[in-house]
Amino acid sequence: MQRFPLLALLLLTLTSPALAQGWPDRPLRLLVPFAPGGVTDSIGRLSAEFLGARLGQSVVVENRTGAGGAIAVEAVARSRADGYTLLTASASQMVMLPALARVPYDAARDFAPISIIGANPQVLAVAARIGVNTLPEFIAYLRANPGRVNYSSGGNGSSNHLAMALLLHRAGVSAEHVPYRGGAPAMQALLAGDVAAYFGNPSDIIPHQGGAAIRVIAVAGGERMSALPGVPTVAEQGFPDFRAETWNGIAAPAGTPDAAITRMADILGTACADAAFRGALERMGTVPVCSTPAQFRAAMERDGPQWAELVRVAAVRLE
Repeated sequence: MQRFPLLALLLLTLTSPALAQGWPDRPLRLLVPFAPGGVTDSIGRLSAEFLGARLGQSVVVENRTGAGGAIAVEAVARSRADGYTLLTASASQMVMLPALARVPYDAARDFAPISIIGANPQVLAVAARIGVNTLPEFIAYLRANPGRVNYSSGGNGSSNHLAMALLLHRAGVSAEHVPYRGGAPAMQALLAGDVAAYFGNPSDIIPHQGGAAIRVIAVAGGERMSALPGVPTVAEQGFPDFRAETWNGIAAPAGTPDAAITRMADILGTACADAAFRGALERMGTVPVCSTPAQFRAAMERDGPQWAELVRVAAVRLE
């Protein structure tokens, strides 16, 4: 009877190459598809620190921008599936960008989901210089200034881009899209007055609320945010059922040993119960999730068709 635990351990060792080789015995690499400073980067760095401390190896964050995030995603998809290369997976690249254009990866086929860390309702902010304080006033401003209003986003096909495109479509107005390489530079463009609006991630916008440069006028979630209690939802301001929310998580190349995926998922699955980790997410304006791999895959299967329909309805095209 005493042999069964030993036999089980032996079988696990033989069938889990990553653990059999002492995984992890060197630092891991986590690619972020956007520039430093945005919500995807912030969640990636927070997760890397939490994961690394519990694996006993550092997780080195590498920002690799370009092609709306597809460059980083493809790089991870083509990486060796040994548990040492990870992706800060954003809904923008996993389910939105494939709805907009041909991409060199298949998110469902090429990745092993580990955990969705947090969800982000998009937040609409406008430059104070245009003199509007509510969503109806912003729509009226667009109607009064056809062809003369621009907005920033974190890249073509990003959640920022699609959220604004859908709003413009619903309102029957237009504005010029100015894409940047990530949420942080898109926000800086708004603060500098280079663009009139930015429908961005809460972490980009919340630190600047109440300042002289911008006005926060709407939240695209199902309810108001605790971090922005005085800001009404888009639905409250005349657009029923309007929602634009995304998620960010950690994924690995398909074929990464199950034992490595399970170990990382177990660690990240408990992260939201950690007060410091949860507090950091909430300060970003991110809703803590910390899902299982199965829940992550279910979200991809659910959201892919929804965003594809959004792209069709909003008639979005990559510039």
